[in-house]
Amino acid sequence: MTDASLMNPMFPGILGETIHETEEMQMITFKGAPLTLRGTPLKAGDPMPPFTLTDASLAEVRDTDLTGVRVFLTVPSLDTGVCDQEVRRFNEKAAELPGVTIVAVSLDLPFAQSRWCGGSGVEAVRTLSDYKDRSFGLATGTFIEELALLARAVFIVDRDGKVVYAEVVPEVADHPDYEAVFAKLRELV
Repeated sequence: MTDASLMNPMFPGILGETIHETEEMQMITFKGAPLTLRGTPLKAGDPMPPFTLTDASLAEVRDTDLTGVRVFLTVPSLDTGVCDQEVRRFNEKAAELPGVTIVAVSLDLPFAQSRWCGGSGVEAVRTLSDYKDRSFGLATGTFIEELALLARAVFIVDRDGKVVYAEVVPEVADHPDYEAVFAKLRELV
């Protein structure tokens, strides 16, 4: 695959680079249309890779800043119906998961994430943005090439930094397997 086949005029610095040998191309769909995921797909047993995100105050949050059992939800945008429902559901479940940090990651600007949380009453899920360099999306294999958004996925990371659950939802408009996620979390708390 050549550099030219990966060019996106909106993000030439992100999508114009050469695919590394470790990167595997995965496909998902959005309303049936095929889409390409960029980055290295995570699977159970992998160490959580390094990343840098941005919080509501525009401060950087690195992978090393988050410890303990963590749930990472990647969503295309908090302002869409399925994403809204998903994050609200995890927010409601958070009280049953002591010691678990739940993080929703999207490419929404931090200001939009804060506005959404305030308007939605979401307080138990931390929102972080991958808008600056897409490091989380590329590190987890959830960056959608054609849309420059993140795919819907759930990753559970244990106290030792190992991924113990990984689900990339094959159809962006579908929900993750909540029962499987919550069952795995009950094993860890």
